Amino acid sequence: MDRYVPLAYDYPLLGAFWTTMWIFLWVLWFFLLFRIIGDIFSDHELGGWGKAGWIIFVIVLPFLGVFVYICARGKSMGERSVAQMQAQQEQMDSYIRETAGTKGSSTAEQLAKLSEIKARGDLSEAEFQAAKEKLLR
Repeated sequence: MDRYVPLAYDYPLLGAFWTTMWIFLWVLWFFLLFRIIGDIFSDHELGGWGKAGWIIFVIVLPFLGVFVYICARGKSMGERSVAQMQAQQEQMDSYIRETAGTKGSSTAEQLAKLSEIKARGDLSEAEFQAAKEKLLR
């Protein structure tokens, strides 16, 4: 009657899976915790005492604090993230336009620059025609 019943955890492959799952969950938990702490500090609408209260709540009672924060401010957290990404994209686009030198230049100015480059001999006739067609499209 005293038979050995193998448990699923006694198998090494399942043990490795179980350990991997727990490591993944801990990494996910820390990612979420740091994401929330970063969102608390980056929120410009929240005052200093509000930030302090949320930080204390999230640090003292982390599981409950994170759950309540996601329920209370999760939607605005996503909106702030999207707004920040859009602002970064606009900054990058304006930097690229400014660096490329196409900001404020008309097609006539660009054609004049292109003909100057051709006159110096840096462009062949075929390259000049291809660039000209590209500009005029």
